[in-house]
Amino acid sequence: MTLPLTPTTAPGKPAPIALALALVHRLERFPRGLDALLWRLAAATVFWRSGQTKVTGFHINDTTFDLFRDEYKVPLIPPEVAAVLASITENLCAVLLVVGLASRLSAGALFGMTLVIEIFVYPESWPDHLLWSAVLVPIILRGPGVLSLDHLVRRRLDPAASHNL
Repeated sequence: MTLPLTPTTAPGKPAPIALALALVHRLERFPRGLDALLWRLAAATVFWRSGQTKVTGFHINDTTFDLFRDEYKVPLIPPEVAAVLASITENLCAVLLVVGLASRLSAGALFGMTLVIEIFVYPESWPDHLLWSAVLVPIILRGPGVLSLDHLVRRRLDPAASHNL
């Protein structure tokens, strides 16, 4: 059933306000899930593209090791280990986000990676990191939405709480 966008949905209000309220009410009725899917796809795209620059087939590029050794210089972790961890995390978590499996864990790992990049590697790129965080944090806090494998798993494990995923 569709509601008409007419001022009659907010009687007693001036026509422009009533029309705006009717539009807001219609938008609020839109099912949750598409927004979470878009968050997951947006995050996955950023990290997949980055992860793919680090690998050739199933092997990590020599240039990736050079970057971690010469430019990124992440403290506390040897550059060879950091290169492998970053490559696996970006590629694997991107795939998991697309299908919506282990979404909160994947988004959390990518958010942690974003913080490391912001603090230790490219602090001047904070606008990009803020955008990445803006799509990762809702996944962590609200879940991947109903259009995910996580939703199906959660529905099986906890039917009473599946509407919250």
